Amino acid sequence: MELLSIGEAAKRLGVHPNRLRAWEKQGLIKPVRLPSGQRRYPVEEINRILGTGGIKAEPDAVALYARVSTKKQADAGNLERQMERLRAYAQEKGYRVVAEYSDVASGLNQNRRGLERMLKAAERGEFKKLLIEYPDRLARFGYTYLERHLKYCGVEIEITSQKEPEDAHTELVQDLLAIVTSFSARLYGARGGRKVQQGFWELIRDAEETQEGQI
Repeated sequence: MELLSIGEAAKRLGVHPNRLRAWEKQGLIKPVRLPSGQRRYPVEEINRILGTGGIKAEPDAVALYARVSTKKQADAGNLERQMERLRAYAQEKGYRVVAEYSDVASGLNQNRRGLERMLKAAERGEFKKLLIEYPDRLARFGYTYLERHLKYCGVEIEITSQKEPEDAHTELVQDLLAIVTSFSARLYGARGGRKVQQGFWELIRDAEETQEGQI
């Protein structure tokens, strides 16, 4: 009996190794355990799954992800309203919501608890679509890489709205300010970073006043 490692089995099935672990817990696939405790998958078991078209989450199973940058926004109800709009969209489309994830953090922050939980669930094959209001909710930068990883996990991102909310401009300014402050502090030290930060805000105010005067 030919046995495959979890990596080899996942590659043949075209899924993430974590999905095989999830299938094992659900009793959908039966690996062989070596004396060392390592999993090995019989080729016959892999061929059985391939012959039945694979084991997939129901096509209408979706997860929701919402994010706001600050606690002030969350306290004002922005996060819950964002999630309610996603729920309404899913209901209108006839999707079955199997999980909801959210974060109160900058889109620049890669260490978000909700984002991490969502990615792990995607790797386990728990849903087929991820609903977000617009790309910046998922990530300010690096969206394409997250999209590619989710696609590898068999998950499609569905953007429910192309129109950004009114406070999106403020969030963008805050994120840009965080980047400028971080790099300035590295180049000029903490004191120099604060000076650059102050100058950055003054430039933004001048630009906004100029724009208002042209309207």
